[in-house]
Amino acid sequence: MSELIKALLFVVVAEMGDKTQLLAMAMASKYKVRQVMLGVLIATILNHALAVALGSYLSSVLPMDIVKIVAAAAFVIFGLWTLRGDKIDDEENKKQKFGPVATVAIAFFLAEMGDKTQLMTIAIAADGTSPLFILTGTTLGMMVADSIGIIGGAWMCKHVPEKYIKWGAGLIFLFFGTLTLYENVPASFLSPVSILLYFVVLAVLVYLAGVKFTYVDQVCPNNPPESDKGGLRDELE
Repeated sequence: MSELIKALLFVVVAEMGDKTQLLAMAMASKYKVRQVMLGVLIATILNHALAVALGSYLSSVLPMDIVKIVAAAAFVIFGLWTLRGDKIDDEENKKQKFGPVATVAIAFFLAEMGDKTQLMTIAIAADGTSPLFILTGTTLGMMVADSIGIIGGAWMCKHVPEKYIKWGAGLIFLFFGTLTLYENVPASFLSPVSILLYFVVLAVLVYLAGVKFTYVDQVCPNNPPESDKGGLRDELE
């Protein structure tokens, strides 16, 4: 159960401001909320099942210490990735050859391939022992985050500056990644010089990802024309 909760919480944080959450917000301007959520659920189960299977396999062939160090490094990368932000590719908003649920599911499945939430699911599964709980947790995490994106996105865009959302989520990942590295790297690497060097490099990367090369105003997609807002408005009223 603890692995389910851990997977759920980490995925919720990772998904905030992520490309697939942006995609959910955009899809909700075209389709009904229940159609978008069903498509997200189908795509997430299929995508994260592949990720959990791969993570479980890695944990069976690699020493646990190495798995934990790799997972910790992955969390640092996720933090930097979150600070940089993400955006929706134009092609992902054009996949409308099928019905609403199928369109959302296909778009989400493709968008999630190689995305940080999928990679993080692999890392969590590699470090865990209960694949089913992890799959359940990551799936619930995606549903919670995308529900927030769909229903609470408008409120957040009006009241919470984008930079606070991105920096809050990014710093959470950087903290846990750094803590896990500290707990698992060999003691010979924990000299004052190496620790100082780590934080200097991390500070530079944070600046590059969160300031120099960050995406600006990407958490809130452009508002669609008034005629296109019926799906979300009718569902919420």
